[in-house]
Amino acid sequence: MNDKLPFRAINYWLFGIGCLLLVIGFVLSAVAPWDGALSLTLAPLALCAAYLVVLPAALLWKSKGD
Repeated sequence: MNDKLPFRAINYWLFGIGCLLLVIGFVLSAVAPWDGALSLTLAPLALCAAYLVVLPAALLWKSKGD
């Protein structure tokens, strides 16, 4: 039986940052006015960064020794 955990601390940190980016993105998309700079530019950038960069990195990151 393998007693090693599949993820290291860096994976959990990246996952936490990705979840925080998701929350920030959804909160920014909900602020009024709906056609403002926050809702139309920063919210999609935060959500894309979370979904396309940070969360996949959290799942795929491996230490050099592993």
